[in-house]
Amino acid sequence: MIRQSLRGAASLTFAAVIAFCLAGAPAYADDTEVTIDNFTFSPASLTVKVGTTVTWKNHDDIPHTIVSAGKFRSKTLDTDDGFSFTFTTAGDYKYFCSLHPHMTGMIKVE
Repeated sequence: MIRQSLRGAASLTFAAVIAFCLAGAPAYADDTEVTIDNFTFSPASLTVKVGTTVTWKNHDDIPHTIVSAGKFRSKTLDTDDGFSFTFTTAGDYKYFCSLHPHMTGMIKVE
């Protein structure tokens, strides 16, 4: 009888821990993509939630980079290459292509 009570208590405790963990789990934001084509970032401005991963995909036939001073920097992306960054802090992230500085964009993280 004591053994059954202990098993029941252990099962209840385990279920409570699982329920707590699931309830406290953070909601993950949707991931999104920025396209590089014809020397532009599209969309040029994007608003996302904290936790979102943004992937830049180069569809141009020449190389590009994605640089946000002090925040992130991609390698040189050839055609069909991509670069991803997960935004863990709210704020405005201005970025540009270091090879073509007239190419600029903005990610606003809320």
